[in-house]
Amino acid sequence: MKLALFGGTGRVGSEIVRLALDDGMEVKALVRDEKRAMEVISGADFIIGDAKNEEDVKKTIANCDAVISALNTDKTDTLSKSVPLIIKAMKEEGIKRIVTIGTAGILNSRFEEGKYRYQTKESKRKKTFAAEEHVKVYEWLQESNLDWTIICPTYLPDGERYGNIRFERDLLPEDGNKITVADTALFTYEELQNQAFLNHRVGICY
Repeated sequence: MKLALFGGTGRVGSEIVRLALDDGMEVKALVRDEKRAMEVISGADFIIGDAKNEEDVKKTIANCDAVISALNTDKTDTLSKSVPLIIKAMKEEGIKRIVTIGTAGILNSRFEEGKYRYQTKESKRKKTFAAEEHVKVYEWLQESNLDWTIICPTYLPDGERYGNIRFERDLLPEDGNKITVADTALFTYEELQNQAFLNHRVGICY
């Protein structure tokens, strides 16, 4: 399998790249900073560019079999600008499978029907910009006819794999409060191939 990866130099994205390379997979990663990319994800095939640029997105996706997006918001509109381009390029290339990293805020509220967690007291975050950006991605993927999954971790500290990951379709498991970057990356990489949560969000935590 040849994997197109966006957000590959980030914390989760770089872990996914390492997992894929160790598994013998080819990885094409769109990166803005080649020097930084060489430091954190050496071994991938780099496309130097911007995820908000349609041609750069097309080059990254060309001749690949699946896509992972570990892009985050960084208080910008990168996520909402790039994902429509990714969806469009995937359709043009005939690629169906995409896994993205979301946030627990866009999972369903357990106690208030019809609301996302970020819209209720279940979310401890006061600022909603990031969740609103991720909701756009969720809604676009729902309309895309692609084989998508959104991995939705709660608080995401650095750290090694601990295993014993709890998960729930479209909801955050009860009393879940964190999951490490390493375990999030592993769950994402395995879901790419297992497709256990096809066309769903999945909340993950310990």
